[in-house]
Amino acid sequence: MKSPYAPRLAVDIGGTFTDVVLETAPGEFLSGKYLTTHAAPEQAVMTGVSDLLQRSGTPAEAVGVMVHGTTLATNALIERKGAKIALITTRGFRDSLEIAFEHRFEVSDLYMVRPEPLVPRNLRLEVTERMAADGSVLLDLDDASVAALVPVLRENGIEAVAVCLLHSYANPAHEARVGAILRAAMPELRITLSARICPEMREYERGSTACANAYVQPVMEGYLRRLESSLRQIGVGCQVMLMMSSGGLTSLDIACEQPIKLVESGPAGGAVLASQIARELGLDKVIAFDMGGTTAKLVLIDDGAPQRSRHLEVARAYRFLRGSGMPLRVPVIDLVEIGAGGGSLGGVDALGGVSVGPESAGSEPGPACYGRGGLRPAVTDADLVVGKIDPEGFAGGSFRPDVALAEAALSGHIGDRLGMDVRGAAVAMIEVVDENMANAARVHATDNGVELEGRTMIAFGGAAPMHAARIAQKLRIDRIVIPRGAGVGSAHGFLMAPVAYEAVRTRLMLLGGIDRGALSAVLDEMRDEASGFVRSVLPADQPLTEEAMLYVRYRGQGHEVQIALPQGLPEMDIQAEIRSRFEAEYVRHFGRIIPGMDIECLTWTLTVSGPRHPAAPALGDAAAQPAPSALRSHKVIDLATIQELTAEIHSRPDLAPGTMLQGPVLITEAETNTTVPRGFAARIDARGNIILTAEEAAQ
Repeated sequence: MKSPYAPRLAVDIGGTFTDVVLETAPGEFLSGKYLTTHAAPEQAVMTGVSDLLQRSGTPAEAVGVMVHGTTLATNALIERKGAKIALITTRGFRDSLEIAFEHRFEVSDLYMVRPEPLVPRNLRLEVTERMAADGSVLLDLDDASVAALVPVLRENGIEAVAVCLLHSYANPAHEARVGAILRAAMPELRITLSARICPEMREYERGSTACANAYVQPVMEGYLRRLESSLRQIGVGCQVMLMMSSGGLTSLDIACEQPIKLVESGPAGGAVLASQIARELGLDKVIAFDMGGTTAKLVLIDDGAPQRSRHLEVARAYRFLRGSGMPLRVPVIDLVEIGAGGGSLGGVDALGGVSVGPESAGSEPGPACYGRGGLRPAVTDADLVVGKIDPEGFAGGSFRPDVALAEAALSGHIGDRLGMDVRGAAVAMIEVVDENMANAARVHATDNGVELEGRTMIAFGGAAPMHAARIAQKLRIDRIVIPRGAGVGSAHGFLMAPVAYEAVRTRLMLLGGIDRGALSAVLDEMRDEASGFVRSVLPADQPLTEEAMLYVRYRGQGHEVQIALPQGLPEMDIQAEIRSRFEAEYVRHFGRIIPGMDIECLTWTLTVSGPRHPAAPALGDAAAQPAPSALRSHKVIDLATIQELTAEIHSRPDLAPGTMLQGPVLITEAETNTTVPRGFAARIDARGNIILTAEEAAQ
């Protein structure tokens, strides 16, 4: 007899809203958006979980698993609200964290100021030891030099320590010994070893990653343990899994130890959702667009898989310029993120132009129309004024935004200063934020050597379905997919993600002199590490998949390209296989290869994953259906022509598969609205997705 389906919970904490989804059966779910409680984020989570369990009649003890993603780690880094930490490093190298890349990220600004390191110089402490680049010991660790640091750590009230010794990626023995000495002397101290969090070459980035992990660990561990306790108190005793930046799930214990790997967990969930939809619909070229209350994210997805990276920069402090932030070496889905969301605030800049973001109203006080004390206009206020939001159906009818407050904010901060009426101010704000997102997409595509024209956009998040069509027009994209549950799309993505673990090793080898035995040993070591974790979480009968990647470059270059490695590589003609894949990828990026240059293999990764959650069944026949009667109509502004039009309003739950609608139309649901402008047609497919198609493309 088949066992009953165990309901599953997903939670995504954003800067403005906390999204909660309860899946009660495959393809059946309840969801809600709850204002994020920044002082104690678990409060909004528990409010949402309790609400959905009560609405669905689901007993708390019946929940089978909870999957969680959060921006808390990122926010702690951006706002500098982490723990008081120290860095322990090899004698003579404590300034590496401040020297960084030895370059100016803005050469034309004579007054450029670098952001302060997470660890001040007096807390960057040194020990006597030295490891060579090949892992051999040049100078044994002096235990007394480590023990001498204990009083310093105590006197300064240090909560967490990052240990980053020279070349520990090649031999972690000295770092492990430092950790053991400190742990014995200070059991309450949280210790991050760089060889565990980032076993890769490049000392500055490895040290930066270790420091960032130590900085956010007490904050994240405290939150996650409080959340775990709160869930237990209401009877939710299931396993809690955390979404990682790489798009895989990890355990709560690993997340408490390595929270830096959660920094982009929310956007990663959205990328997982978009990848699943791309596979279901057979879309080979996709751009995923996620716009929430605080930020907007864009991800390129090819052949059903998002582009990935091992480099991320957070907390950019100087006009969001590359190089002005904190570099992290963690597995991450490659995305671009900008401060453009429903809560992004608008105003007039020093040159007399309308500007939007990156500052956000967040959930406290929120946009002016929320009536919670916000006085400056946010994108949501502009959307309300131009008709993208139906006041009667907003948030499922549970809350009515105040149009008068939105108009007053727009007039006071933009319209009156620039001689515009309130409608013109709203249109200006929306056009600026839409162009900012479109331009970010163009730059991201150029950086990755791909074209946007001809791609399908998959849009989700509370604000994306309202802005997707206009951005698509700017990018010459003709087809948009708005998935079911789009307003809480990242949380849905969490429920689709597999349990996964990525092992990584830096082993520098010239391609011409690769040692098969050494390569087999490295891959076996990584396989044991990764599969050991996944097997500890999943039932023994669950199948596992492996994906191996290699970072390769021409000898003498400073950066690498990533290639996928085939199964059974040690038994193949290794040199020919790696050379062929490297040259193909190099040509894709740069248009040519460099004949006669030696090729270096640098960093090897191996990811072991459990099975993906199966796709939800189709809702019904997608044969053409007549459109139901509109709920009502209201005035909207067509942004392409700045004309006032009348749009029908339809409720998404009332639209059966096969329903066709012609813009201008507003499709409402509890967590978002989908704007179908003039010139677009909307169709509901068999899975309940809204497919928007530009009329020119449909002909």
